[in-house]
Amino acid sequence: MPSYHFDTMKNVPDLSGKVILITGGTSGVGAETVKQLVVHNPSKIFFTGRNAKAANALIGSAEFLNPDVQVRFIPCDLSDLSSVRQASNRIAAKVARIDWFFCNAGVMAMPAGLSKDGYEQQFATNHLGHALLIDLLMPILQDTATLPGSDVRIIITTSQAAMTPLVPKRGIDFGSLKTEQKMFSGRWRRYAQSKLANMLYAKALNRQYPCITTVSVHPGIGYTGLQDNFPLFDRFIMWVTTIGKRSPVDQLAWNGIWAAATPKGASKTQVQGGEYYEPIGVKPKPTSYSNNTALENKLWDWTQGELGSWESRTGLKVRGSMSFSSQHS
Repeated sequence: MPSYHFDTMKNVPDLSGKVILITGGTSGVGAETVKQLVVHNPSKIFFTGRNAKAANALIGSAEFLNPDVQVRFIPCDLSDLSSVRQASNRIAAKVARIDWFFCNAGVMAMPAGLSKDGYEQQFATNHLGHALLIDLLMPILQDTATLPGSDVRIIITTSQAAMTPLVPKRGIDFGSLKTEQKMFSGRWRRYAQSKLANMLYAKALNRQYPCITTVSVHPGIGYTGLQDNFPLFDRFIMWVTTIGKRSPVDQLAWNGIWAAATPKGASKTQVQGGEYYEPIGVKPKPTSYSNNTALENKLWDWTQGELGSWESRTGLKVRGSMSFSSQHS
C-alpha cells in the first residue's frame, strides 16, 4: 500500500530529451516500467533481456502507447560477463547520454548452481552482472551528469528479503561466492545475500559518484515470472503467506519510478541518495547488515577485484571509470 498518493501520469515530469535504460525489460516490472515511462516522451528507452520474442511484443506495445519514442532491445544475459560486455558496447554505440538507469533484472530462489564465470548464480546475476554494466557505462552517466538541467539516477532493485534473518550469518559469505553455496534453505538465503549486495552497492555507488543519485528499491510483492522456476509446494507457500500483501504488476513498477522521478531532498517525500525504499517511498529502519559501512566497503573492494581479475583472464578490456582498486570515501 503506498505511503502517500503517487500517480505515474501526474507525478512523472515530461522526459523530452532524456534517455532511459532498463535491465530485465522483457517481462514483469521491467516491461511495466517501459510502458509507464514511454508516455512521458523520453528521447529513447533501451531495455535488456534474453527473450527476443517478448522484446518485440513489448516494442509493439510501446509504439502503440507513444510512436514518437525510440524503444530498442539489447540482448543481455547478466549471469554472463561477456554478454554484459557485448551489451554495453551496443548501448554505448547508440547513446551519448543516460539519464535514468533501472537495474531491474534478477532471478529469485534458484537451485544451487554456478554462472558461466564460476560464481554462485544468483549473486552473479543480481549483483556482479549489474556491477559490470554500471562500470562500463559510468563514463556516459558521468558525462550526462555534467549537462545543464541533468539529474542522473541509478535505481537498483533489491528485496525486503535482505532485511530478514534469511541473510547469511556474515551478511555476504565472500569466501564461498565461487561455490554453489549449498546450505539449509539455501535457495532463499542465497537470494537474500544477493539482494543485500544490491542494497549495499547502491550505497557504495552513491558515495563513489556523488554527481549521480543511486538508490535501491523493493518493488513490493507480486507475481512477475520470477516464481516460474519454483516447485509447486514453494508456490503454494508463497501464495498462502502473501495473501493480502500482493500488488498487481503495474503497481510493482511504481516505487522504482518514484525513486527516479521524485525531487531530491531530506524530507520524507523526497529522494535521498544511497537509501533503500519500500513501496512507496518508505525508508524503513536499517538492519545491522543494511547499514554496515565495513561490509559495504568489503563488497566494493571484492567486486572491483573480481571484475579486474575477469578482465585479466579474458583479455576483454573493461572500459569504465574505475581502476578496480579501493576508492573509499
